[in-house]
Amino acid sequence: MIEGIDRITYGVEDIAACRRFFLDWGLKLVREDEKGLDFESLNGCELLVRKADDPALPPAVEPGPTLREVIWGVTSEADLVSLGSVPTVDPNGIGLGFRVSRKRPVAIEGTPANVWGHTARIDTPSPVYDRAEPVEVGHVVFFTDSLEETTRFYEKLGFVLSDRYPGRGHFLRCSARGGHHDLFLLQTPEAKRGLNHVAFTVRDLHEVIGGGLAMARHGWETQIGPGRHPISSALFWYFKSPAGALVEYYADEDVLTENWTPRDFTPSPAMFAEWAVTGGIDGTTRRQKTGG
Repeated sequence: MIEGIDRITYGVEDIAACRRFFLDWGLKLVREDEKGLDFESLNGCELLVRKADDPALPPAVEPGPTLREVIWGVTSEADLVSLGSVPTVDPNGIGLGFRVSRKRPVAIEGTPANVWGHTARIDTPSPVYDRAEPVEVGHVVFFTDSLEETTRFYEKLGFVLSDRYPGRGHFLRCSARGGHHDLFLLQTPEAKRGLNHVAFTVRDLHEVIGGGLAMARHGWETQIGPGRHPISSALFWYFKSPAGALVEYYADEDVLTENWTPRDFTPSPAMFAEWAVTGGIDGTTRRQKTGG
């Protein structure tokens, strides 16, 4: 069974900027040499940064820095055997691979919320985070010009449709039971290929905010956020990345089972965000940024 994303690899133009960015993002730098940088999250999910012209990388599907490969973790060697004939590139042109998952269990918990009718936090204040420490890479989002073909490809691997924008986008999870999506394929009217964003799971809303404020203090630019996605219920904050496209902190997504029935939505600003802050929040004043 495919369990989730185990490793991603970027091909970039500015190694030094990516080093600063992902350290500020909260990842741990575990190796640095002439080939590039190896980072990991709290549970051992890996993020590799390599030079864009590295011949070991799969070909890029778009100009500039971008994601070049996704390695999905599986449960057992038997799963690897069953996936042995899968191509090393998906129909969208993204490098693809599988390995027995190297992610490790982590003893961390998000902060329980006190909601009406259910008191989960007593005599304990909610935390304030100085920075984020992402647990793992939770999902990737790609632009595609072959939505139906690429969706069928992943469904044959065991992915399950969660929700969709008919003819425009498909939210897919690795298996029947799991978070709302591990992969989102988006076909815009331009029908291009490329990276939209990579999303990192954090503990809770408080860490989304603490991480976003820390990134703002370090001078990194918000694309949009904080905010909330109504389709997956997740709370988010997006930043522009020197490794290509965007990265996202997120928490509190829906968890689905085989009893879930996919829903159809029409793309709109309201479907992307129930609410969101344009330009982000200033890391020092803790107020919405103004003037761009």
